Amino acid sequence: MSSSTSRAVFVLGGARSGKSAFAESLISDLGLERHYVATGRAWDDEMRARIAQHRADRGDSWQTHEEPIDLVAQLAAIDAEGRAVLVDCLTLWVTNLMMAERGMMSEFTALTKFLLKAQSRLILVSNEVGLGIVPENRMARDFRDHAGRLHQMVAAASAEVYFIAAGLPLKMKG
Repeated sequence: MSSSTSRAVFVLGGARSGKSAFAESLISDLGLERHYVATGRAWDDEMRARIAQHRADRGDSWQTHEEPIDLVAQLAAIDAEGRAVLVDCLTLWVTNLMMAERGMMSEFTALTKFLLKAQSRLILVSNEVGLGIVPENRMARDFRDHAGRLHQMVAAASAEVYFIAAGLPLKMKG
């Protein structure tokens, strides 16, 4: 898949690597209307606290949209010139798709096709989960494999790709 017409930026990194802060910084100076698409679900008190903290950290300059499963439909609904849309994060979306028993490749393909036609400046954040040991159970291995496939597809369809480690960005593409 070519990224020749894509305006998307893919930000990949480990947990607590600084990827979300970096992704937000890419948007901060653009002067565009800011939209934040959150894919996480508040399954417990700890996750509810994380979500509340993220909202507080972003402040009032962002319009937040919560969409755990139908990501492409949500992106299409808010897509417009003059907007920057940050999706955080794709690995939580993968989890939600797995739990809903959705067709992974059809969802991934729909997202990557959308990246090539979006009018908004899209920034997509995801956790790199393929650098560690092989997970001990099938579901965890399936998750790692789905995430890896999605990351390859999104990277191929993005104009720029960054890998974040210890708060430092490494530009891998673009």
